[in-house]
Amino acid sequence: MRVLMVEDEKLLAETVRRGLSNEGFIVDVTHDGVSGLWAATENPYDVIILDLMLPLKNGYDVLKELRERRIWTPVMMLTAKDGEYDQTDAFDLGADDYLTKPFSFLVLTARLRALIRRGAPERPVIMTLGTLTMDPLNRSVHRGDTTISLTAREYGLLQYLLRRHDQVVSKAEILDNVWDPAFEGGDNVVEVYIGYLRRKIDAPFNVTSLNTVRGMGYRLSADRDDVS
Repeated sequence: MRVLMVEDEKLLAETVRRGLSNEGFIVDVTHDGVSGLWAATENPYDVIILDLMLPLKNGYDVLKELRERRIWTPVMMLTAKDGEYDQTDAFDLGADDYLTKPFSFLVLTARLRALIRRGAPERPVIMTLGTLTMDPLNRSVHRGDTTISLTAREYGLLQYLLRRHDQVVSKAEILDNVWDPAFEGGDNVVEVYIGYLRRKIDAPFNVTSLNTVRGMGYRLSADRDDVS
């Protein structure tokens, strides 16, 4: 069982390497994203342990490039970042598991064995709601067979709404998760961009999937006409 560990904390990496070696794993270690990506593309591995906060290239970008190159080796994110959106972003990009530091070595080993048993089936990451689809790897959006062109902000808004589909999200939640924390404008900007989005994902297709819930916020759901 061959493992690649991409981790810039050298003491931690060596500790994990020794522990896994004692369990029968063959472990290669790199300490930055560029060398980690090179190793992952040049050598066959059963599983990859990938930190998020890496020098030269962060773990998100490494994972994204691996999946774009159709390398489906199971990837476990191992990181101190424990926010739910950090985890969501990782899974959206094609991660298979997510373990936060500090962690139990026994749990790490058990999860690695589970990932190896599962193997590396092809699993493109596409978010789907009715006939609306988003491919985060290619940053493309479609309604059925029609490509929808979005600005970066519209794309970010739609991605957040897709993650929270069928839930009511407030303007404040959208501002916190889609806009930069330094943004000083009012929450009316959310209403403006909701309007932009509706004109692109709903109006041309005669559907209504993005609804206003009066006094509460907005909800994205599959329009009845979109459900097969």
